[in-house]
Amino acid sequence: MLIKRSFSLAGHRTSVALEEEFWAALADAAKHENLALAALVTRVDTERTTPLASALRVYALRCR
Repeated sequence: MLIKRSFSLAGHRTSVALEEEFWAALADAAKHENLALAALVTRVDTERTTPLASALRVYALRCR
């Protein structure tokens, strides 16, 4: 099941839908890096070359 969350990225509101497991992995990564989830998503957004949802999934997998 996809869970949608909204963020403000580069001054624009956007929503991202990911599976619960990916949100959990991203939350763990943010906690480990002492960042808010929104800050982690912003960082991934600035470094990505693929769609945001895909970039977040890859980031979550690499952090595991």
